Amino acid sequence: MPQQILMIHGGMTFKNEEECLSYLKNKKIELDRITPHDYWSRNLAKDLGESYLMLTPKMPNSTNARYNEWKVWFENILTVLDEEIILIGHSLGGIFLVKYLSENKIDKKIKATFLLGAPFDSELEEESLADFALPEDISGFSAQAGKMFFLHSKDDPCVPFEQLEKYQKSLPSAEFLIFENKGHFNEEKFSELADLIRETFSQA
Repeated sequence: MPQQILMIHGGMTFKNEEECLSYLKNKKIELDRITPHDYWSRNLAKDLGESYLMLTPKMPNSTNARYNEWKVWFENILTVLDEEIILIGHSLGGIFLVKYLSENKIDKKIKATFLLGAPFDSELEEESLADFALPEDISGFSAQAGKMFFLHSKDDPCVPFEQLEKYQKSLPSAEFLIFENKGHFNEEKFSELADLIRETFSQA
């Protein structure tokens, strides 16, 4: 059977409706961002081949996400997964996985967790983390996450590189892969991630 990989995508969250509406009104629109694109998350399944099964559920209300809604949906998804899984979290999806696994125990074996452009705290320019904010103790994450990989680009325009440095201090046992020009990983291809996954499990 193919190895299941569960991908939790990014999103935005705000403290209140007023903050959300202000963001929507004042956000500069880039035409390139609202035209159809085939992002890496859709191509990863092709890159990995038949040995892996990519699962990419749509998380609730991603434009104004609420942690409890994501938590309930995530727990529902877990009920249909195999006993051994791989997790990928991008942006808000990354901090969601850190928070959830820090606060909850799951009955699955997580073989590895890959987090891309994940925020650590609310020191962001345009939005807060609202109820996605991490607890003080995130040791529950490292205890359950399997092999931990954090991927971040120095030119990330959404999540400053300093956020990765905070994960480096809090989770020194994780592996950290630093890129120079990947932005917020909003590109069509990300072959480095496919290579990392294959390399990690070819050595298992």
